[in-house]
Amino acid sequence: MTINLRPGSTVMFTGDSITDCGRAATEHGLGSGYPLRIAGEWGLRHPERAVTWLNSAVPGDKVRDLEARWQADVLDARPDVVSVLVGINDVGWHTIAPEGHVVPVEDFAAGYDRLLAPLAAAGTELILVEPFLLPICATVEAGDALVDAGIRKQWRADLDPKIQVVRELARTYGAHLLAADGMFAELCATAGPEHWSEDGVHPTPPAHAALAAAWLRLVA
Repeated sequence: MTINLRPGSTVMFTGDSITDCGRAATEHGLGSGYPLRIAGEWGLRHPERAVTWLNSAVPGDKVRDLEARWQADVLDARPDVVSVLVGINDVGWHTIAPEGHVVPVEDFAAGYDRLLAPLAAAGTELILVEPFLLPICATVEAGDALVDAGIRKQWRADLDPKIQVVRELARTYGAHLLAADGMFAELCATAGPEHWSEDGVHPTPPAHAALAAAWLRLVA
């Protein structure tokens, strides 16, 4: 089953920097990433079915940060569809920043569940996008630190159980799952991972296009 976007529907994108993509600096408030591509493609395909597109993502957010602003930024907007992409910032960044907070998978699961419960109770359609990590081999900068492939392997070990949480929550709430981690693993077999992300976390324009195309396959 796909989501039926009726005329007048409101869609809320939320999450971290991958979704934010500089939204505050854009007149439409959608940023320059996959939410903008989705809105543009939808408008091209269905000019007779106008949809209100909103983006409340904030760079660096973890699940607990979303929870702190959930009422004002998401619930109060009364969206018909909520699309969530969060989780990469919940990974153990302590591997490069000792003061970083490690989010246990149990806390991640409980917090994410609290985000979804009121939406499900209100009958809101849910799209959960898996957090993802691409296997970049080169050493790249992350903040003030240099991150190599070995550190990213530690991130992967922390991220995988959290991806599983997202999958389980999608089943629990009957949400639509966008299996982004698996999608990018397949795409990396057709073009190198650097084509899709320079640092393994933030998508390049082709990767945003891939996310948008996969998202649009979930709606009708």
